[in-house]
Amino acid sequence: MTPIGGWENFYVIVGSSAAALTGLQFVVMALVADLPQRRSARTIDAFATPTMIHFGAVLLLSAILSAPWRTVAVPMLLCTLCGASGLVYVIIVARRTRAQNDYTPVFEDWLFHVWLPAAAYLVVAAALYVARTYAAEAALFGIATAAFLLLVIGIHNAWDTVTYLVVTRGEQPPNPP
Repeated sequence: MTPIGGWENFYVIVGSSAAALTGLQFVVMALVADLPQRRSARTIDAFATPTMIHFGAVLLLSAILSAPWRTVAVPMLLCTLCGASGLVYVIIVARRTRAQNDYTPVFEDWLFHVWLPAAAYLVVAAALYVARTYAAEAALFGIATAAFLLLVIGIHNAWDTVTYLVVTRGEQPPNPP
């Protein structure tokens, strides 16, 4: 049995949660589409889309680490590529957050949309190095922690988005001059 074998239940739970929350996010977006005040595509790209990406990353990591691998080399490489891609995406999110002008981000927004995801993806990106240098078990614990952190980040960000939209629901957009 490979070191990955003991993680199956964890990734079934975390991956299933990410998949269910992704579907729920689609429902929420469909419901808020009827709100009188619209948000720009830039704001959605900065705040809503990353939530879906994080849930997707958790689902992808869960699928990679639930497959019946004979060794840990290939899944560690795939996880490293997933983490590196996530880091690039976080840089894009940071740029989108600065570029949008519908909402002024506060510390909590930067923490949950940029810094914590960057930390999680960095841990995942280091998986291959850690597995080769230290131990596959250390890498697997790191990836599990990062996957769970991304799931919690996604839940926080989805809730934050919904509550923001509910609070601003009655506000009318300013009339153009």
